[in-house]
Amino acid sequence: MAKYKFILSGGGTGGHIYPAVAIANELKSRFPNAEFLFVGAKDKMEMQKVPKAGYPIIGLWIAGLQRKLTLQNVLFPIKLIDSLWKSRKIIKQFKPDVVIGTGGFASGPLLQMANMLNIPTVIQEQNSFPGITNKLLSKKANTICVAYENLERFFPKEKMILTGNPVRQDIIHIESKREEAIEYFDLVANKKTVLVLGGSLGARRVNQLIEKELDRILSQNVQIIWQCGKLYFEEYKKYISVDVQVLPFIDRMDLVYAAADTIISRAGASSVSELCIVGKPVIFIPSPNVAEDHQTKNAKSIVDKKGAIMLKESELDSQFSLVLESLLKDKGKQDQLSENTKQLALPNATKQIVDEIVKLIN
Repeated sequence: MAKYKFILSGGGTGGHIYPAVAIANELKSRFPNAEFLFVGAKDKMEMQKVPKAGYPIIGLWIAGLQRKLTLQNVLFPIKLIDSLWKSRKIIKQFKPDVVIGTGGFASGPLLQMANMLNIPTVIQEQNSFPGITNKLLSKKANTICVAYENLERFFPKEKMILTGNPVRQDIIHIESKREEAIEYFDLVANKKTVLVLGGSLGARRVNQLIEKELDRILSQNVQIIWQCGKLYFEEYKKYISVDVQVLPFIDRMDLVYAAADTIISRAGASSVSELCIVGKPVIFIPSPNVAEDHQTKNAKSIVDKKGAIMLKESELDSQFSLVLESLLKDKGKQDQLSENTKQLALPNATKQIVDEIVKLIN
């Protein structure tokens, strides 16, 4: 059996790292003797997360362009040239069969160099509005695996495959885990649970909102699991009570999804894909502080199919309480959102993406 070699690059956020690791795991299950190498950006979270997942990683000296004139921007051309040379050296030494990019700074120079050296490349685009790196790389890429429809205006249509985003496999059948979840989080079984998700680092505006509206939310006779993020835990742990759990992060996402009745969440690509599979009523609060406002576009793709509710940050003070209270009281609306969002789920994304990679090596 041929011994295949794969280089994967994705980083900067969990939304880029997790899909890359999921793809590597699926490749490993099909080709147990394959060799893997990850390429990330020095000083970014992938340099810790990827070795924890059991894979070697090399860091490039690369960062994104800032929106204003900074020393980082002055250094950008030097960093880019350095990263291209290092990428060339990595590819020449490792000799991969395929190079896979899931987004993040390092994937740009790596896939660009792979294209120049005629190594097959696959892009996995998580968002409904691609970043500039993937738009540029798409011209030479062999295959582009996308999570949303209607991306023809960004990518060559003939290269695109609608696969969805890789998700944690343990969230696919959560219906059977509700009892375990209630025990794990020490919840009252017959009380509705509102889950607040601000991402792994936390979301300042979401935390401020929950702090301001906490008493009003609790007046609806619910219990709250509030994942405030590790940056904010010290500030918000004072709100821990019988009905409020404040957590820096959540290890068992499968169980917290199983426990939740209603979810308030940011709209990062991985979160949106997971929440479609989970199929619970969701209020999305997109972060406005991301490139191309892509979280709003991610959420809108679900809202347009009547699968979720979206509130922009500018609408929170005037509308949040009314929208949440109305949702909590309206069982028909909850069921409709759940049913519609499940229709949009693509639970087999990782397998489909790997099927496309395998086509390039056969």
